[in-house]
Amino acid sequence: MPLVTTEKMFKQAYDGGFAVGAFNVNNMEQLQAVVEACDQENSPLILQISKGARKYADMNYLKALIDVAVKKHPEVPIAIHLDHGDEQAAVACIDEGYNSVMIDASHETYEKNVEITKRVCDHAHKNGVVVEAELGQLGGVEEHVAGIDPHKLEEAFTKYLADYMAGNRDSIPADIVELFQSHLTDPEQAVDFVEKTGCDSLAVACGTSHGAYKFKHTPILALPLFDQIAKKLPGFPLVMHGSSSVPQELVALINRYAVMDTENPAMLEKVLQVGAGWNQMPQSMGVPESAIAEAGKKAVCKVNIDTDLRLALTSSILSIWGGCNQNILEWMQAGSQGKQPEFIFDFRKYIGPGRDAMREVVRGKLKALGCAGKANLCC
Repeated sequence: MPLVTTEKMFKQAYDGGFAVGAFNVNNMEQLQAVVEACDQENSPLILQISKGARKYADMNYLKALIDVAVKKHPEVPIAIHLDHGDEQAAVACIDEGYNSVMIDASHETYEKNVEITKRVCDHAHKNGVVVEAELGQLGGVEEHVAGIDPHKLEEAFTKYLADYMAGNRDSIPADIVELFQSHLTDPEQAVDFVEKTGCDSLAVACGTSHGAYKFKHTPILALPLFDQIAKKLPGFPLVMHGSSSVPQELVALINRYAVMDTENPAMLEKVLQVGAGWNQMPQSMGVPESAIAEAGKKAVCKVNIDTDLRLALTSSILSIWGGCNQNILEWMQAGSQGKQPEFIFDFRKYIGPGRDAMREVVRGKLKALGCAGKANLCC
C-alpha cells in the first residue's frame, strides 16, 4: 500500500469514536517496533518525524527505512507527518514529499500564529499536503517551542480548573486566569483560527505536557474543551499532544538500575547509602490511558506518543545491563571461581529486546486509542 494522507484516517476516526496513534521515530529499531505493532494489531499509523529526528538520523536514511516498512507491511495504512515544525521545516518537508506536516507557531502572538500557519497551509494545499496547527500552549519543551513549567500548570489546574471551565472566574486570582487564557485553547478563537488559516486539524492545549515530567499527581485535564470546540467546529479533527502515560513500571525499572562510575568513591558511597531509594527519574507521571481513551471519543482523531517509547527502550537496556552486573557481582561474591559471566556489549543483544519492549508499548496504545482493528477503514 502506498503512503496515505490523514484525511480519510481522521474521517473514519471522527465518525468511529477512536483516535489514530502518532508515534515519533528516530531510528530503524523504533520504526520496526511501531510498524510491526500496527501490523499485528491491524491498525492505521501516523509516523511522526521531528526536527530533532531529521538532525539525528538524516532524513535520507529515515525515508529509505520508511520505504522498506511500507513495502514490507502493505496492509498498514501509513502517513508521514512532521511533528512540531517551524515554517522553514514545514516548507522543506512539503517539498520533500511528506503528506502531512505540523506548523507550530503557538509560542507566537495569535496574529503571528495565524499569519505563519496560513502561509504554510497555502503552500501545503497547493502540493496536496494536509496541515496540523496548534492553538494554545502545552507545558514542557518540544523542539523549538518552550511551554510553561508543567508543575506550575498542574498546580493551577488542581485548584482552579473546575471553576474556570464553569465560567466562575471572579474568585480565581488574575494571574491564574491569565495563565489559563494564554495556555488553554479558547473555543471561540479556535473557530476564527481555523477559518483564517485553512488548517486541516488542530492541536488543542488541554493541560497536557511534553516529556516524562508532566505531573506530580494524577492529572486534571480540561477535556471538556474538546466537546466545546467540536460543537463549534463539527466534524473537524482535533489532536492531543503530550499524551504519553509514562508507565510507572518502566520508570521503576529505570530507577532500579543505577548507572555508576566505579572510580567515583562518593557516588558508590551515596548509592550504597540510599539503597532502594535511588531515584533517577523522580516525579515522573503522565496522562492515564483512560484519559486518552476518553479523548478519543471527543473529536480527537490523533494522539501523539513519544516519551513512552523512549522509556521502554531505556528501561529494557538498563535491565539487561543490570542483570549482567548482578551476575558478575554474584560471581565475585562466590570467590571469582571459573569463567566470569559475560557483560553484554554487543548492541544487538540489548537494542533487540528494547525494540521488542517498544513494540509491546505501541500495541497497548493502539488498543487504548481504539484504532486496533481499524486499518481497513483507513485505506
